[in-house]
Amino acid sequence: MNARVVVIGGTSGIGLATAERQKREGREVIVTGRDKSKLEAALERLGEGATGACVDAMDEAATQAFFADLGEVDHVVVAVTGNTAAGPFRTLPIQDLRAAAEGKLVAQTVAAQAALRVLRPGGSLTFVTAGSSGAAIPGTAGLAAVNAAVEAMVPVLAVELAPIRVNAVSPGIIDTPWWDWMDADARRQTFEAYAGNAPAGRVGQPEDIAGAIAYLIDGTFTTGVVLSVDGGSRLRPAAL
Repeated sequence: MNARVVVIGGTSGIGLATAERQKREGREVIVTGRDKSKLEAALERLGEGATGACVDAMDEAATQAFFADLGEVDHVVVAVTGNTAAGPFRTLPIQDLRAAAEGKLVAQTVAAQAALRVLRPGGSLTFVTAGSSGAAIPGTAGLAAVNAAVEAMVPVLAVELAPIRVNAVSPGIIDTPWWDWMDADARRQTFEAYAGNAPAGRVGQPEDIAGAIAYLIDGTFTTGVVLSVDGGSRLRPAAL
């Protein structure tokens, strides 16, 4: 029987690329997203063998109900994210920080708790965080705080939830719709600066992160790891 993989936040960007990668590897894929039109488009793109549901991970009751109806699953990837909470710390709106924490830290926690109802022993739970947690880039303190909070749970949960394996992938700048909050010029300048600073010489693509997640899913001797996938940008001083 094929393994079953659930991707929470699997209708665009990293989540969708992860679902595509897992489907190519012959697994049954179930995706969720908040936007019905994006869900429908993702399922059409994924094709036969993929299913999904319109679920807001910040809705605890709906998320619990979604997992309760699934039956046993083998792997869960939690790729949901929230607002940016980007900007200088001195003027960072607290409501933006709250929204970012709700949209990522809380939503990912809700999804992970609900997944434990059906996640088989020996399966895996993989969070998607962000490289801002350790990059020390001015203007990203809010983002860093939210993502670092998710990453701090990983080693604790790897011990507490064993034999379920718990890991996270921490992407650098990846060209996804998450950046749509920026205007086109600012986005281009940000990407160019990042590419110039990264030894890999480019920004990442969703498929880069999908490959890292595939490793964490298949790596049966890997747990409690936060895997940095940032083109090596952490090796040089921040340039953004």
